[in-house]
Amino acid sequence: MSLLKREEWFDLSRRLDWTPRYVPADELFPSDFSAGEAGAKGDWSTWDEPYKVSYREYMHLQRQKETSVYAVKTALERAKFLERADPRWKAVMKAHYGAVAIGEYVAGMAEARMGRWAPSAAWRNVSVLGLLDEFRHTQIQLIFPHSFLADSPQWDWAQKAYHSNEWAALAAKHILDDMLLTSSAVDLAVLLTFVFETGFTNLQFLGMAMDAMEEGDVEFSTLLSSIQTDEARHSQQGSAVLDILVKEDPEHAQYLVDKAFWRCWRLFGVLTGPAMDYYTPLENRRMSFKEFMEEWVVDQFQRSVEDHGLKLPWYWDIFLSELDYEHHSLHMGVWFWRPTVWWDPAAGASAPERKWLAEKYPDWEETWGPMWDTIGKNIREGNELKSLPQTFPVLCNICQLPISSSYNWTAVKDDWTLLTKDLNGRRHYFCSEPCQWIFEQEQDKYDQHLSLVDRFLAGMIDPPDLGGALVYMGITPDVSGKDALEYAWAFDTEEVAPS
Repeated sequence: MSLLKREEWFDLSRRLDWTPRYVPADELFPSDFSAGEAGAKGDWSTWDEPYKVSYREYMHLQRQKETSVYAVKTALERAKFLERADPRWKAVMKAHYGAVAIGEYVAGMAEARMGRWAPSAAWRNVSVLGLLDEFRHTQIQLIFPHSFLADSPQWDWAQKAYHSNEWAALAAKHILDDMLLTSSAVDLAVLLTFVFETGFTNLQFLGMAMDAMEEGDVEFSTLLSSIQTDEARHSQQGSAVLDILVKEDPEHAQYLVDKAFWRCWRLFGVLTGPAMDYYTPLENRRMSFKEFMEEWVVDQFQRSVEDHGLKLPWYWDIFLSELDYEHHSLHMGVWFWRPTVWWDPAAGASAPERKWLAEKYPDWEETWGPMWDTIGKNIREGNELKSLPQTFPVLCNICQLPISSSYNWTAVKDDWTLLTKDLNGRRHYFCSEPCQWIFEQEQDKYDQHLSLVDRFLAGMIDPPDLGGALVYMGITPDVSGKDALEYAWAFDTEEVAPS
């Protein structure tokens, strides 16, 4: 018998929907897990994705990728790049691995949920390949930092972070649990594959791969590029879902996009913003974080949303204004509370770096310059203790990040305020109107979650001080973050000659 041509068998192999006879369809695919109320009336037999690949083709391509990545790793281990790597670039990698590696595994669990509950067999088929993608991403992003353990135990936080109560890990877990583990398959596709991956992670890996190559870190660049090619394929699930969901319930589709974009922006603002504008050595910066966001995220996301007949999120003007300041606020917060993180933050405040920042952000020197002046002066005078935290910041009850943003005073004309909501005898704090709005849409879902500060106030941290919090977070002295350049930047100023 002659072999069938691919176009003759491919659709048949993936469109395997059937009419169940032993149980009702709504028991086989319960609404809460599958289409949800919004997508229940959709014609999911029309679901289709642009990347069409069979299992055999998939495995062939993935084998080639794995061979390439590990060949580069083996070859470059002899070059000992890490031994000569800039401490600031090490901070980029340590923060990335801790924040992302196990997060990929959570994304794999989300793909598995779609692989079981998605209301289309063709979609379930793609999700199974997405599941394999995410588990592969987890494995390689655990194996690579594991080989660096002799350099520092901080690398071990690629594995440890999500198993700890460290505040940045709690923030990452909050968004991933919210979006990936508590949603129907239809909602999940929009939250994860349309917004989180198409709008952010796909481009995050692309941008960081380019930065890594500029830094001479071929190994990290190759790893990120390998992951990005997978993201580009399975992230298309969400676009195909929106094609159907917008017809049935455009209001719900709009809500999902609005919620997910803000939550992702908060996460990437604290992870990618400091990495690009402060940690990456000046000579290797290709563009500012704002320029990157405008070129690779803002324009692309706007086109994608409008192509689906949706509007830009209602807070779009707030988001655009935050590109000028939010990640600078978060960077200063992370650097100040550096003992509480698993990497060594780079201040990025030497005279040449400040000049670059002022060129990219015209208000930077006026807003942040005086603060770094004070910090640098204390360092030079031997008053390091004044640059270290003695207490806790106020945390947002949605993004779980420190409320260190100038938003809270610029929004009310220099009169500092905190956005709050009292519910069930408890006061919740928010860093911004969008975070408060997200809370109010599903407040029963978020009301009982305790931020790190809430846990402190509830007596869960003993002793009730910063030292007790470090123990609670699992941050030991050999891991606790310090300034990446050991304050050399503080002596590289226009007034003080470098030592």
